[in-house]
Amino acid sequence: MKYEGLYTALITPFRDGKVDENAFRSLIEAQIAAGVNGIVPVGTTGESPTLTHAEHMEVIRLAIEVSHGRCQVIAGTGSNSTAEAVAMTREAAEMGADGTLQVCPYYNKPSQEGLYRHFRTIAECSSLPVLLYSIPGRSGIEIAVETAARLAKDCPTIVAIKEAGGSVDRVNQLVQAVPEDFAVLCGDDGLTVPFVSCGARGLVSVTSNVAPRQMRELVDAALSGDGKKAAALQKKYYPLMKGLMSLDVNPVPIKAALALRGDISWELRLPLAPLAEEKRARLTELMRRFSLLS
Repeated sequence: MKYEGLYTALITPFRDGKVDENAFRSLIEAQIAAGVNGIVPVGTTGESPTLTHAEHMEVIRLAIEVSHGRCQVIAGTGSNSTAEAVAMTREAAEMGADGTLQVCPYYNKPSQEGLYRHFRTIAECSSLPVLLYSIPGRSGIEIAVETAARLAKDCPTIVAIKEAGGSVDRVNQLVQAVPEDFAVLCGDDGLTVPFVSCGARGLVSVTSNVAPRQMRELVDAALSGDGKKAAALQKKYYPLMKGLMSLDVNPVPIKAALALRGDISWELRLPLAPLAEEKRARLTELMRRFSLLS
């Protein structure tokens, strides 16, 4: 399996304190209809820290069931506990996931040797292709370029990295250090075009929850080498991408955007708080600007 193209980091909709299965199914169908390459349930955008273990695995099961082979399902089964990540990854593999997203362990801040051993242990527990996830803004540390290259060399199933550190130069360093068939995916919507121009092979997107066709157009243009079109689309959609990530912490704005459209309820789980009224008004204006509200 190749990691390439557009992947949507799915939100997890709630209703009356529970996962809203019907809304989740509809969201996945909309992603597939728009032609995304894959979906990523229960990552950061899916509020994984506040799901119970049973809910976490049920969301993955639903994603696999609904997609039914029509797009890749990359299950978010990472943890800052290696044993927990192994258990969830094995369970996702048994369910039929196509791959696993493994976040850089947060809070306990291991050394690079600790990171190497963590990811290698997870990779050896199943045959699922592993997408590493470096996001220092959330985890407090990043997966060093040298560590990513070492893992790519030593672990056949570690085949890609989602790079969400905001550095174009780091993408340059990664593509120099890893094997040719190892994929770098952009983890910041607004950096899609510069990341692809430096060798990234796709995007794991938040914005595509609400605008999958637009983000597919952007990613396709960037990957096709049509620099003029890609730059024009980047400029066109940047205010939308920026707004959905800057009005509040992710996934508060993207869930509010979907709620404004009536696709989901307004529910979040504490400690996330609802989008303030003034910011909700700005989001509504932004959604109308991009014809995302009926």
